[in-house]
Amino acid sequence: MREHISGQYDAELDALRDHVMEMGGVVETVLRDAADALLHFDADLAGLAIRQDVEVNRLELLIDEECNRIIARRQPTAGDLRLVMAILKTVPDLERIGDEAQRIAKMALEMSSMEHPKDPLTELREMIRLCRENLRDALDAFARVDADDAAEIIGRDRQVDALYNAQIARLVVLMEQEPTQVRPLLNIVWCARALERIGDHAKNVCEYVVYLSGGRDVRHRARSELGGGDAF
Repeated sequence: MREHISGQYDAELDALRDHVMEMGGVVETVLRDAADALLHFDADLAGLAIRQDVEVNRLELLIDEECNRIIARRQPTAGDLRLVMAILKTVPDLERIGDEAQRIAKMALEMSSMEHPKDPLTELREMIRLCRENLRDALDAFARVDADDAAEIIGRDRQVDALYNAQIARLVVLMEQEPTQVRPLLNIVWCARALERIGDHAKNVCEYVVYLSGGRDVRHRARSELGGGDAF
């Protein structure tokens, strides 16, 4: 990003980027704790993840306020305007990842007092790994404004979708085989759905990185139209 005549303007943009990365870090922590609570049926860890969502919401409001102030006072143009607009698009997706992680934590909290079916989490474990990896790498691509890495992460979301479909298919079979376990198995269905949405939101963040890098809006574009090879 170019330097401005006003050092204060540069400081405001730097603070804005820092707050986005801080929010991303909190969201990563919430997702980690929620996922671990689910895998280990840990009520205490689930409660911690649920409480942390307050900080995610606080940062969302703070960043929105900073963006509105910069637009009103600085009237940004060109790359600066793309930065502010990309942040305004990214922050809601980060907040929704926090919401989905909180939903997982609530399911984990409920399941901690239930009898558990035998290892129904095979695909879910891999979904958790991929979602955490994609979120981490999406935030890293955002920090470095790296469109190539962002494009590669967008392509990875297909793996999350495939695992989601496999998990749902297996859960349906388990429900038929163990009808007394339908309630906990349904909770796992909702957790799998939450993870699939987290994958979508991480992909969205990467699409905003591509926009920030070159001003190209790649949302709702077919892979063949994007000129990004097999990465998309």
